[in-house]
Amino acid sequence: MAKELTTAQAMRYSRHLMLPQLDIDGQEALLAASVLVVGMGGLGCAAAPYLVTSGIGNITLVDHDTIDSSNLQRQILYREADIGHSKVQQAAASLRQLNSDTTITALQQRLSTADLAQLVPQYSLVLDCTDNLATRNAINAACVNAKVPLVSGAAIRFEGQVASFTMQGDGACYHCLSQLFGEQQLSCMEAGILSPVVGVIGAMQALEAVKIIAGVGSPLYGKLQLFDALSGQWRQFSLNKDPLCSVCGSDK
Repeated sequence: MAKELTTAQAMRYSRHLMLPQLDIDGQEALLAASVLVVGMGGLGCAAAPYLVTSGIGNITLVDHDTIDSSNLQRQILYREADIGHSKVQQAAASLRQLNSDTTITALQQRLSTADLAQLVPQYSLVLDCTDNLATRNAINAACVNAKVPLVSGAAIRFEGQVASFTMQGDGACYHCLSQLFGEQQLSCMEAGILSPVVGVIGAMQALEAVKIIAGVGSPLYGKLQLFDALSGQWRQFSLNKDPLCSVCGSDK
């Protein structure tokens, strides 16, 4: 149920309320929403602040890792003094300073299939900001089963990608895409990543989440959007549902 805006909130989110596509109804939907952000690396650090400042009511951050000095090049919620500390705890502390309207929960753990099956149905939407195929596929399967929309992002070297999945049975799921390729052989540690690229992709994930929750515009359902930082170009491809997909297909 949407939460009615207070006078203070109407002032805070006034620039949203000026947008006729969003207006009061859209902002109230954001305040009533709950979002699960899995992965607080570069993508999560870029996406989460925009979710918080946009007025998402409840956000849960998940990451099992601690902060390393090499993270500081692109994971903008962390400071030099945070090295060695929990990513989710430090991220939550930073984000709470941005917006007291948002309830932020930090889970310092690696989610199992059972954990995802229990957690995902509790949320309006899931942001996949992780960095490995096995975890992405596990998150996708939980979202398919719970019919919870998923926004997926990935970045490496000078490239990034974003896709959104409605999970209502009429469109592709992430596995329809991921079954076309194998696990990425190189991580950011081996291949490198240009710092602003994760910012671009993470911000796009936040944009997709806000659009989906508020019912604004056309989300990237059925589309894969690729970004090439070296040329500054975006390319978009159609992503069709595979009727034989082992996760979302009719014969699963």
